[in-house]
Amino acid sequence: MFEGATTGTPISLMIENVDQRSKDYSEVAKAYRPGHADYAYDAKYGFRDYRGGGRSSARETAARVAAGAVARLVIPEVAVLAWVSEIGGDAIEPANFDANQIGNNPFFCPDPVAAARWEKLVDEARLAGSSVGAVVECVAQGVPAGWGAPIYGKLDADLAAAMIGINAVKGVEIGDGFAAARLSGEQNADPMRPGPGMPVFTANHAGGIAGGISTGQPVKVRVAFKPTSSILTPVETIDRDGQAAEIRTKGRHDPCVGIRGVPVVEAMMALVLADHKLLHRGQCG
Repeated sequence: MFEGATTGTPISLMIENVDQRSKDYSEVAKAYRPGHADYAYDAKYGFRDYRGGGRSSARETAARVAAGAVARLVIPEVAVLAWVSEIGGDAIEPANFDANQIGNNPFFCPDPVAAARWEKLVDEARLAGSSVGAVVECVAQGVPAGWGAPIYGKLDADLAAAMIGINAVKGVEIGDGFAAARLSGEQNADPMRPGPGMPVFTANHAGGIAGGISTGQPVKVRVAFKPTSSILTPVETIDRDGQAAEIRTKGRHDPCVGIRGVPVVEAMMALVLADHKLLHRGQCG
């Protein structure tokens, strides 16, 4: 950066991990945590740094959020908004959706009634030494028609890859996602009517993407976060020698990591859309 503008060279950002507590991970040195990357890392590299804050730590996503803030400047025509729509199997009521409520509670929840339920649900999981999963939804308004590519570089494929690459994410849906498999062809269609300059769609089951290319409708993504693997409840495992063991993760405990995923999902949406805006400019001028 120079005088408030980019110079053309890569933008560098650094966030120091000053709140680490490596001593909290002393038990992890003795055995693998089920659900974590401990065993997979050891199997691949023959070595693992068990102190926390590594590449499988959710702290890594702070850099994504910072980069996403830069990406938003590349796509000023697009508004990206995410929220939690479900925690521990308890979903919001669509009729209660109020975007103004998302920033008014610790759950990024657009339904104040559900937010009150979730407070009790998450607190119960914390007190039990357990955790719960969550579903995050994200919508990008203002994406023009034409971003993406037919085969390699599909917009929905890149979005799916970006979202599944977030720590603790185990599922991604574009538009209706798996629900589309339970619809008939006429139910799943997104009918079009003539409009000023572009068609008017009367539905958006496709999530704003058809054939890998944006349609001009809102781009919609749903992301499933698994329950936090670091829990106080003892779980069966093995140690590095392959012997049976039991482990419970001490130290700080996050009963629902999906809540923290909301700004990360927004950032990844912005990053992918910024990429595709620039790719489209290179492809089509």
